[in-house]
Amino acid sequence: MSGGRKREELLFLNYNQDNGCFACGTDGGFRIYNCDPFKETFRRRFDNGGIGIVEMLFRCNILALVGGGRSPRYSPNKVMIWDDHQSRCIGELSFRVEVRAVRLRRDKIVVVLEHKIYVYNFADLKILHQTDTIANPKGLCALSPTQDNTVMACPGLNKGQVRVELYDLGQTKFISAHDSDLACLQLTLDGALLATASEKGTLIRVYDAAKATLLHEFRRGADRAQIYSIAFAPQCDFLAV
Repeated sequence: MSGGRKREELLFLNYNQDNGCFACGTDGGFRIYNCDPFKETFRRRFDNGGIGIVEMLFRCNILALVGGGRSPRYSPNKVMIWDDHQSRCIGELSFRVEVRAVRLRRDKIVVVLEHKIYVYNFADLKILHQTDTIANPKGLCALSPTQDNTVMACPGLNKGQVRVELYDLGQTKFISAHDSDLACLQLTLDGALLATASEKGTLIRVYDAAKATLLHEFRRGADRAQIYSIAFAPQCDFLAV
């Protein structure tokens, strides 16, 4: 990324919950962009370190930051809760190992480590739930953002298995989605549908998240391929891979 006095290295890019804007973490801070019309909304530059994860909460002033790059602004073992109205951190969560991913809802913070996932209450940062996973270096985890249905999907303890937490129902479902390791998983905004891909990258499967039943199977091709992202259209009538 260019601009200002020096060229910045891009460390992270991710959309917000409704895909209306996206955040970039760099070795010198972070930036937020609006999608339509496309424009930079704001940027924050740190002279003494990089940001490896920037997780937005829709379009509000609260973000979750994790340090990254050759000279991290914050420890990669910490999640910093940043209030952009105050231009400072208002809370933090510390761990013994590196944070792989963060997911946000208006009421919950989900922190993904390589072998464990923690769920916190957003208001007071008190822990609500924790679960063990198989090795998860990519930080795979999906969280439905809508208030009507609280669903989280993450790797289970077995290869190719997805664990689905239905928090509103107090239920946990397990789906044997693939024979090989998971490469990608995604929920619809309402948490009703779950899409998965394995590291082979030949099949994309779509499940009913609450019932843990297979609804569709799509063959991408016969050759192996790395699947980096899966996205549902807002009305769930299209799936992009």
